[in-house]
Amino acid sequence: MLERFGKLADAPYYVRTHFMFCNGNCTGTQKFGSTNIYHEDAHGNPVHDFAYIDLILNTILESGNKPYVELGFMPEDLADPSLRRNPWLGGLDPYRESGWTYPPKDYHRRHDFIRTVAQHLAGRYGSEEVNNWYFELWNEPDIFYWSGSNKDYCTLFDYTEQALHAVLPNARLGSPTCTGIFDQGGGRELMQTFLEHCKTGINDATKETGTRLDFVTFHVKGAEFPRDANATKAVPSVGNLIHQVVSGAEMIKAAGYGGLEIVLLSEADPDTWAAGGINDNANMRFRDTEYYASFVICAYQRIAEIALNYGAPIHPLAWAFIFPQEECFPATRTFATQDIVKPVFRAFDMLSRLGSHALKLSSDGTANPALERKLDADYGKATPHHYSGLGAPTIVSGWAARNDIGQVQVLLYSHCDDIDAHSERTIELQLTGLNPNQRYRMRHWRIDATHSNAHTQWLKEGRPKYPTSEQYDRIKAAEALDMLSPAETIAATSVGTATLRFNMPTHAVSLLTFDLQ
Repeated sequence: MLERFGKLADAPYYVRTHFMFCNGNCTGTQKFGSTNIYHEDAHGNPVHDFAYIDLILNTILESGNKPYVELGFMPEDLADPSLRRNPWLGGLDPYRESGWTYPPKDYHRRHDFIRTVAQHLAGRYGSEEVNNWYFELWNEPDIFYWSGSNKDYCTLFDYTEQALHAVLPNARLGSPTCTGIFDQGGGRELMQTFLEHCKTGINDATKETGTRLDFVTFHVKGAEFPRDANATKAVPSVGNLIHQVVSGAEMIKAAGYGGLEIVLLSEADPDTWAAGGINDNANMRFRDTEYYASFVICAYQRIAEIALNYGAPIHPLAWAFIFPQEECFPATRTFATQDIVKPVFRAFDMLSRLGSHALKLSSDGTANPALERKLDADYGKATPHHYSGLGAPTIVSGWAARNDIGQVQVLLYSHCDDIDAHSERTIELQLTGLNPNQRYRMRHWRIDATHSNAHTQWLKEGRPKYPTSEQYDRIKAAEALDMLSPAETIAATSVGTATLRFNMPTHAVSLLTFDLQ
C-alpha cells in the first residue's frame, strides 16, 4: 500500500505511525506496537536499539514517501513508576495497558533520549533529508493517550523541542495533536493552554519566555460510531468536520499564530474508530463503498477553501491502515482489503492527477452551512454519533487545474451525508478560456457504485469472507480506475468555450482531462 501511494503522481505522501518508542515484543496489533528503542541496564544506564525504528523509516522512504514522525509514546524504563497503580488491571501488563501514556520519571533523561534519537536520524539519513520530514509530539494528549496534566504536556514539549532542535535546528516540530476543537471540551482546553504556553509561558527546559513552534496540529472527525450491534442509522457529517477545522484555525489565529502552517489535521477522517468494523457497528458500512470516496473529496475540497481564507497551508492526513488477515470488506478504515483497493484509494489516485496550476472553478451546487447546522443537532458540541443525514443537501463542487504540459483537469464530486440517498442528476460543465476553435481530447474517469468499485463486485460474488481464486481475480479486476465512457474529441467555440453534460449519482467522483489535439 505504501508503494501504491509512492507511485502516485503527487508523491511523496507523509506516513504517520503510533507507538514508535514503546517496549514490547516488536510485533504490531491493532492498538499497540513496539520497537524496544530504549531501556536501562541494571545500573540505570540508557541502552538504545534502533533496529525496528530504522526498519519502519526505511520502509516508508523506500516506498517513495516521507516519514511523519510521532515522537511517542513513553519507553517503559522512562515512564514515571509512581503512576503505575491500576488495581483493576489484575494480571494484565500495566505498561502495555497504560504505562506508555505516562509522563517521564525524569524530563532530563527524556531530553537526552530525544537528543540521541535526533543524532541517530541525522547520522543515518542526513540532516538535509530529515529536514523534509515532520515531527509531532504524542497523539491526542487530551484523552487517555496521556496520563499527565496539560501542564505536564507543555513541559514535555519544551524538553522535546530543545533536544530535537539542538541536533536538527531546521527540523519541523509541531503539536499539540489534540482531538477535535469543539465549542468546549478537552481538545479546546489543551489547545488554548498549549498555544499560550508556547507564546508567552516560561519554557521549563530553558527558563526563558516562549517555546518554538513550527506548525500546529489537531484532529478532525465527522462521526463517532461506538461498539453497538443494534445501532440505529447514523452517518458522518461533513459540516461538523469542517466546523472543527474552522474553530481550530480561529483559535490558532487568536493566539497570535495566524498564518502558521496547520499540518495536518493529522487525522482528518469521516469517523473516529479505525479498527472497528461493520460487525461492531453497522454504520461503518460506508468505508468499503463509493461514499467514503465522495466524503473525503468533499471534506478535503472544503478544507482547501478554508486554507485560502486562513492564508496558510492546512494539510489533511487520512488516518487509515492495513489490517492483515482480516476477512474481505469488513469495513475497517483501510485503503485496501486483502490487497484489493477500495474506492477511497481511487479518490487519492484522481487527486494525484491534478496539475500544480490552480484554475478557478465555481459551482451552484455547494452546501448551505445553515442547513447543515439545522440537520446536525450535535453541531460543534462533539463528534456526532446519532446524525442520520436525513434531508442533507447534495453538494456538487470540485477543483480545476492545469499541468506544466498544458493538460487541463477538472475533478468533480457529488456527495450527500445521507448514505441512503440514491438519486442522479444532470451536471452541466461549462469551460471557458480554451483556445478558440481548438479540438481537445477528453477522457472521463469515474468512481461510483458501478465504476472503480471492487466492493460492488464483491457483493455480486455473494460477499465471500475469503474469496476463492476465481472470485478474487474478478473482485480485484474491478478495483481499477474506470472510464465513464470512451475518450472523445470536443471542439471549443470561436470564443474558447465548451459545454458538457453528463449524469452523476449522489455519491460519485469524476476526473475529466483535456489534451490539445
